[in-house]
Amino acid sequence: MSRVVTTYHQRVAQEKRALIVTAATALFLELGYDRTSLAQIAERSGVSRATLFKQFPSKAALFDAIVTESWATADEEEPPPAGNLVDGLSTIGRRYAELLSQPRMTDLFRIVIAELPRFPELAHAQFSHGKMPYFESVRGYLLAEHEAGTARVEDVELAATQFLGMISNYVFWPTLLVPGWEVSAERVTQVVDEAVRTIAARYAVPGPDTSTTD
Repeated sequence: MSRVVTTYHQRVAQEKRALIVTAATALFLELGYDRTSLAQIAERSGVSRATLFKQFPSKAALFDAIVTESWATADEEEPPPAGNLVDGLSTIGRRYAELLSQPRMTDLFRIVIAELPRFPELAHAQFSHGKMPYFESVRGYLLAEHEAGTARVEDVELAATQFLGMISNYVFWPTLLVPGWEVSAERVTQVVDEAVRTIAARYAVPGPDTSTTD
């Protein structure tokens, strides 16, 4: 089989996968996880049942894919290099705010919250496959700054929680809970910059790297 044909089939498979994930997300929100069948997802996405089962043999596997898609950009981006705490946190903060602003992230959390009493495994999947790997990347960055001597962070887990929490508490949670809630791009920038200043003031080692953003 030629490389052109192989590439074509891979592209078609990726397109069908995206259609399936989108359809499943919509149906989980509309009907609930329990009342949604793989047959309904196949019909909504416009693919055959055989195609769906080939990629996703179960609803659990499909939900894992929703989690993966929701956190996809986080997996594709490496943490910034250590050496300048303010610059590094600014990069991470902007990425995190952008990630939380995606509609698919809001959809994911709404599914997990709605189904938590009956399907706690969905929350475990969201935590272990999505949120925790991202959190670990931020924790690892702060540890690298500590080891580089540009920050003094004895509890990197706490520091990562503080930083991400300052951003998500303003950018994400009101959007999830309050219909019509919107945060302007300018306000998001301000929120991230203030979170960076707060963390730098608490943990940065005095020196040229501690200058705050304008």
